Formats: sequence, C-alpha cells, structure tokens
Amino acid sequence: MALLILVLPAISQTMPENASAKSYGDGWECNIGYRLSGDTCSAIVVPENAYETLRAYGSGWECHHGYREIDETTCVAVIVPDGGFLDPSGKRWHCLRGFFKVDNICQEVIVPENGYLVKASYGSAWECRRGFEKDNDKCSAIEVPINGYLTGSRYGQLWTCERGFFERDGLCAAIVIPEFAILDSTSYGSGWKCERGYEVAGAGCEAINVPENAHLDRSGNRWECNRNFQKSKGQCVLKN
Repeated sequence: MALLILVLPAISQTMPENASAKSYGDGWECNIGYRLSGDTCSAIVVPENAYETLRAYGSGWECHHGYREIDETTCVAVIVPDGGFLDPSGKRWHCLRGFFKVDNICQEVIVPENGYLVKASYGSAWECRRGFEKDNDKCSAIEVPINGYLTGSRYGQLWTCERGFFERDGLCAAIVIPEFAILDSTSYGSGWKCERGYEVAGAGCEAINVPENAHLDRSGNRWECNRNFQKSKGQCVLKN
C-alpha cells in the first residue's frame, strides 16, 4: 500500500513594528492605537473633537458627546435648534414638548382655544377637548341636538341619540312605540320590536296565530312546526 505524504511549505511572516503576537492562534495583530495598513501598523489619527476607544476593532476613535461622525474622518458639532434638545446618544436632536420638527428647525405648536397638546411621531401636535372638533386651525363646538349626547369618538359619528330616540335629519326624534311592542336598540329603523307572541303588521304588532302542531320559535315573533311536522300552506302537516 502506497503512503501519500503531503509536505506543506512553512509560511514565514515578519511581525511589523507596533504589532504583537495574537493571544490565540497564529500570526500577529496591530497594537491598540494602530491599524493595519498594507503589511504595516500605522498610528490611528484621531480627529478633533474625538477620543481613542482603546479597542482593537473599528476605527479606533469615536466623536465626543455632541458631535457626529462625517465620512469616517471628522467630527462635526450637532447643531440643536431653538426648541430642541440633544439626544442622550449625543449624535442627534429632538424637539421639546410643544414643538414639532420641520427640516432642521423646531416649530412651535400653536394650540387653539379648547385644544391641548398631544405627542406625535414628529414631535407635538394638538387635539380638541371633549365637546369640540377640529375645524382647520381651531376647535369648534360640536352641536349636539336635544335628546342627544356625545359619543367621545374623534372620528365618524360624534354624537348619538338617547334611548327612545333616533337620528333624523340631524335631530333626535322620539320613537313611537305601538301597542304590544317594546324598545329595541338593535332594531334598525323603527327602534322597536313586537313582544313575544306578536309580529309586525304595518306600523303595529298583531297576535301571531300559531297553527296546530306548531310553536313560537326562539325569537318569539315567528312560529315553526313541531318535530315530525312540516309547514304546508300555513299549517303543520305530518311528515310522510
């Protein structure tokens, strides 16, 4: 059996100045304060308004608080406009409460009468107090008709009618309940439904004539045939 022997050539590598052997593995690395430049270790140039990080990775420097890096070569001051404040990171700014960002400035929020400040994604904004709605740059009173009340919603229907009334042409009209009927807020249009054992007939309620072998259904306003019977011409007949 032939034995194949591979001979790998030894790789010699000269350690440059300002470098040290790696703490693990083979080879070398530049000392702190230096970065690899070709086959040599060059001193890190720390720009004005920056400091050395004393780390073996990255650029080796960072900008002081209140400055930001430009083109990985310089540190420029973060200009905070009136009505703004420096972010805790020291690299950007935000607007104070009562201001909102417009390009590179903080513009004051003008809150109209009957309005109040709210937080927005771009700074601050305003909303109207309860009972008022936005009308361009002011808050106008919501006109609630008699027998109506505010819903508390900012959008859509701002008011609704009290129980026993329904909306008609911007007003709250009284629901006229016929005999043998009760108020029902889920009944669209009329606002009432017939009592159990009665059904709608025109504008009123009349007694349901339940045929033999039938009973009122769950709603109480219709009938259905008993088991083993089926409806036929208004009657319940035995199934064949």
